[in-house]
Amino acid sequence: MMHAPAIETAPWDRQIGDDDAAYRAQVRYLLEHSAFYRDKLAEAGFASAEAVGGLADIARLPFTEKDELRATRDADHPIGTHLAAPMKDIVRIYSTSGTTGTPSYIPLTAEDLANWVEISQRSYAASGIAPGERMVTTYNAGPFVAGVTLDAFAALGVCHIPVGAGNTERLMAAVSLLQPSVLGCTPSYALHLAEWAAQRGIDTAASSVRRILVAGEPGGGEPALRARLEEAWGAKVTEAMGIGDISVSLWGECDHQTGMHFSGRGIVHAEVIDPETGAALPFEDGVEGELVYTHLRQRAAPLLRFRSRDRVRIGTTACACGRTSPHVRCIGRTDDMLIVRGVNLFPTAVREVVGEFGDHVSGVISIRPQTRGVKQAPPLPVTVELAEGTTPPADLAERIARRIRDKLVATTAVTLVGHGTLPRSDYKSRLIDWSDAV
Repeated sequence: MMHAPAIETAPWDRQIGDDDAAYRAQVRYLLEHSAFYRDKLAEAGFASAEAVGGLADIARLPFTEKDELRATRDADHPIGTHLAAPMKDIVRIYSTSGTTGTPSYIPLTAEDLANWVEISQRSYAASGIAPGERMVTTYNAGPFVAGVTLDAFAALGVCHIPVGAGNTERLMAAVSLLQPSVLGCTPSYALHLAEWAAQRGIDTAASSVRRILVAGEPGGGEPALRARLEEAWGAKVTEAMGIGDISVSLWGECDHQTGMHFSGRGIVHAEVIDPETGAALPFEDGVEGELVYTHLRQRAAPLLRFRSRDRVRIGTTACACGRTSPHVRCIGRTDDMLIVRGVNLFPTAVREVVGEFGDHVSGVISIRPQTRGVKQAPPLPVTVELAEGTTPPADLAERIARRIRDKLVATTAVTLVGHGTLPRSDYKSRLIDWSDAV
C-alpha cells in the first residue's frame, strides 16, 4: 500500500531541486518571524535569505541543538524564542517527557498538524496498515507528539485501540477479545509480551496479530531480535522512526524489510553527517552517520539543521515496493554511545551481537559502566540474560565476549544471569545501567 504514489515514487535525485523553493521560503519566514534564527544566522554571518542561499548550500549553516532551544525558554517565552507563529494560530501543543528537567513544548498550527499527519500516513501505509484493520497500541500518546498517531490512524481509516503503557493484562485482553491484526509498541515490549504470554500458556503465534509495527527505540531491525519476535508472534515485524521536534514518524518500513523509507519528502529535508566532525556525508549506499533535519513547510516553530542524534546506515538499492527514497537502519543514538579505549560502541550493536547466540539467550542485556562519562576502560561489564529453561555451554560467556571483540573491536566482561533477572519495560528498554558507575 502506498499513500502518496506520485511523491513516493518520484526520482530521488530530483528531490533537492524539487524542495529548493520551499526551503528558500522557509528561510525567509524564519528570518521574519523567529528571533532565535535571526540572531543565530546573523551571528554565523547570514544576514539575509539571499546570503543563506538554497538547499545545495545548506551544509554551510550552523546546526541547531536541543539544548540551544531549551536555553531560550523563560517566563515570557515558555516555548522558546524559536516560536515563529502567534499563539492564536496554534492548535495543539505537545510536550516532551521532561525526564531531564522541565518539559519542552512543541507547538503546531493547523497546517503543521496536517503535514505531520500526512507524513505519518505515508509511513504507516508503507508498513502495510490498511483501512478497516484493527490496531492495538501501547504508546502513552496523550500529551506527547506520539498523539499525532491518533490523527494519522483515523485518517487512514484504521480502527485504533489505544491501550497505553503499563498494563500488560489489559493489552493481552484486548488482543484476545478484540482480535486486532496489528500490534504497535516498542520492540523490547513486544518481546516482553511474548515472554509474559508464554509463562501463562498463551500462544501469541495463534493470536489475531499478523503484523507488529515497532517504534520508539532502536532494535526493530536487528536480525536476531526481529526473528525472535516474528517466531513468537507468527507476525511480520516492520519498524518506524521519527523525532518529536520534527515529526512523529519520518521513516516507515515496507514488507520487503530492507530498511525504513523516508516519508517526509516535500515537507522535511534530511541530511546525514559525520557525528564527530559535523561534515556532510552523501546519501550513498552503506554510508553511516547522524541524521539532521530541516523543516520545509513548518509555521509554529520551524527548525533548521536540527541534530537528531540518531545514527543510521543508509541504503539506496532499489526496493521492490517502488519507493525511491533512501532507506535506513538505526544503529543507535550518538548520545548513548560509549567509547572503550578509543572504540565507539553502541549498546544496540552489543545487543545485536548477543542475539546471534540464539536459543541460549533471551535477547535482554544490560551494559554496566564502572565510571561516569562516555569514555570507559576495558573490559566493559555486560550482563547477558539466558533464555528460559536453557543450560548454557560452559564457555558461553567467553564466546560472547570474543564475538563482541571480533565484530565491535571492544573488550567486554560478560556475566550470565538467569532468565527474568533483568528488568523489562512496557515502553523503551534501558540498555545502560549506570548504578555501579562512580
